[in-house]
Amino acid sequence: MTAATRFRSQFRVQGIVQGVGFRPFVFNLASGLGLVGFVLNDSNGVLIEVEGDPGAVGDFRSALTSSPPPLAVIDSLEELVLDPTGRDRAFSITHSEHAGQSTALISPDFATCDDCLKEMQDPHDRRYRYAFINCTNCGPRFTIAKSIPYDRPNTTMAEFEMCPHCRAEYENPADRRFHAQPIACPVCGPQLVLLDGSLKAIEGDPISGAARLLRGGSILAVKGLGGYHLTCLAGDGDAVARLRSRKAREEKPFAVMANDLDEVARLAEFGPIQKDLLLSRRRPIVLLDRLPGAPVAEGVAPNNRLLGVMLPYTPLHSLLLMEAGGPIVCTSGNLSDEPIAFRDSDAMSGLDRIADAFLTHNRQIHMRCDDSVVRVVNSAGGPREQPMRRARGYAPEPIPVTPVFGAPILAAGPELKHTFCIGSGGRAIISHHLGDLENWETMSSFLEGVEHFQAVFEVRPKIVAHDLHPEYLATKWAKGLEGVELVGVQHHHAHIASCLADNHRSERVVGMALDGTGYGEDGNLWGCEVLIADLAGYERHSHLAYLPLPGGAAAIREPWRMAAVYLNAAFGEDAPDLGIDFVRRTAPRWGPILKMASRGFNSPLTSSAGRLFDAAAALVGLADSVSYEGQAAIEFEQVADPQVTRSYPCGLEGGLIQGVDLMSALAQDLAAGEPVPQAAAAFHNGLGAALVKVARSAASAAGLKTVALSGGTFQNRLLADRVSRGLHEAGLEVLIHNRVPPNDGGISLGQAVIANARVFDPSGNRS
Repeated sequence: MTAATRFRSQFRVQGIVQGVGFRPFVFNLASGLGLVGFVLNDSNGVLIEVEGDPGAVGDFRSALTSSPPPLAVIDSLEELVLDPTGRDRAFSITHSEHAGQSTALISPDFATCDDCLKEMQDPHDRRYRYAFINCTNCGPRFTIAKSIPYDRPNTTMAEFEMCPHCRAEYENPADRRFHAQPIACPVCGPQLVLLDGSLKAIEGDPISGAARLLRGGSILAVKGLGGYHLTCLAGDGDAVARLRSRKAREEKPFAVMANDLDEVARLAEFGPIQKDLLLSRRRPIVLLDRLPGAPVAEGVAPNNRLLGVMLPYTPLHSLLLMEAGGPIVCTSGNLSDEPIAFRDSDAMSGLDRIADAFLTHNRQIHMRCDDSVVRVVNSAGGPREQPMRRARGYAPEPIPVTPVFGAPILAAGPELKHTFCIGSGGRAIISHHLGDLENWETMSSFLEGVEHFQAVFEVRPKIVAHDLHPEYLATKWAKGLEGVELVGVQHHHAHIASCLADNHRSERVVGMALDGTGYGEDGNLWGCEVLIADLAGYERHSHLAYLPLPGGAAAIREPWRMAAVYLNAAFGEDAPDLGIDFVRRTAPRWGPILKMASRGFNSPLTSSAGRLFDAAAALVGLADSVSYEGQAAIEFEQVADPQVTRSYPCGLEGGLIQGVDLMSALAQDLAAGEPVPQAAAAFHNGLGAALVKVARSAASAAGLKTVALSGGTFQNRLLADRVSRGLHEAGLEVLIHNRVPPNDGGISLGQAVIANARVFDPSGNRS
């Protein structure tokens, strides 16, 4: 072929294209088409140059986007036509380059692929029963990466020198492990060890020993991809009770890991979408409807008809489940309110009070990352996935946004269900779930995460967005920074903006943000807000009528306080005469609470939907006090009968939603002997109808046709269904979350896009 008939193109590929077998894919594709040139990783992604027959170059271009490796995500592909050089004699993978600011991305950690699982179970394979088997299509990425480019020297696998066999696979373009950075085998890779309670090694095979301990009722700390899990047999009621006691987690549900789909089918109901999620490469915890008589202890998920279930996602988990003889509890390795332990020293000094033994290994975890939690919700387009907690398998995969960020932005995030977000170019990179930012341990995790993200993605923010609440630790941290422009963002505006960004939207909408607490611009605690909003600003159209929150945070822990305030507002001096169990049980304690509320002493005004549901749950006898955030509201939803269509009346006096009307009707129904499931359903229906009515009013007044739903209260499936159906029937488009959580885990995304919209116009120029 003469130079005149040759063609040369350079391709710049950006997205998740490092550590996912993209270079081997390019090598084999180009070689098979008879093309010469090179491919390399650099700070921006993957750079390719190919030369050869013009038709072959065209086929190469098409295949890049039509059939990339299964873990690759291509955000952009740019082509530059070059003059042919004639110098290349073959196609090669060349050494990575790192120059200038990085725009490359790190892949999330992904579950063990079927090919690796088959090899691991093959007695004739050299990786038989090896707990760290992986290839270019699976295994650790984010949690072991220290920097970009994603090459072995930049990961925690750098300390493991490849043996000749692994090196041969790594360098063989025809091998599935060609340039698989975490490649390892029993000869040269990480090793398992089983330690007893005094941290002494237990003789024998660690997996078999761990399974034997589980069957004997022990609690094990197991080192996974992003941290330690605490495990015990899910059907062992005594072990589950001990785990709850030692972990100081009284009632919050535990997740369960099942061996396979057949085992899941004995635990809970699931349809095609849930099945796909369970089997997906992300392997999240999926919330499913628990079957009556499911073979798990009641203490796994007390007073909860849902069960969080996942399948094994590492070789270690697969091996352990094969021998354990049943599903296991698999909960974060931490004490309540602390982040998941990921350093061996911290785990063994902090979890020794909980675990009877440790199943651990010598591959370091560089960045902690908890399990993701998802569910399936109904939408206008049919059932779809909605994350409740976005972490392993999802983070740090970016969310594409428009308009693009005019400058690097860091969003410091909220307090509960904390995440932070880095915005740069057309990407919002949201951190993994960090927990509740209420103590130094979680704050330290936040600071480590911010430092890591800034270093890996080489982004130095010029603008920092933060919540308006002056006491949030993330807000205090942001205000202590120097050399950055600060943008304060109202909590519920951030909720609506996150829903817009989640749906690739930026226009003005009616936004309905319902949650537990958010600091309002009037100094009160908002939580049931109907806004007219876009990314740049908002107007408060309506909200739940204010009532005092007696004792502040104490009222969140003790829902009976809010119930007493609502009953007093509804019935006045007659409230103590209501013939219901709640009044008989709690009325002797009302005096100081109502006096505190009437005087405004430590009783901020609140419009919180979360506190309204808390009050209703206490009133029907479900929860005078709670042990975790949202517990009362969750139990109230689950007791409601979804077949009931009757609604309690709920006025809109002065345009404000009258929660007192709902509580009054609920109390009167209970006094008349109405069963709790019917009463709870009528309460949900009444609030849903009121929200639909006020949203229609807001849409009509503003000339809008779209409503965005966000906030943790919309995790209530019954309420979300009633509101969505009513809005659709009114001819309004409804936006819900599907890539970031509706709860506070999505707040940081909203903060980032709001800060950008306030500082820059859509063209990226300063406003």
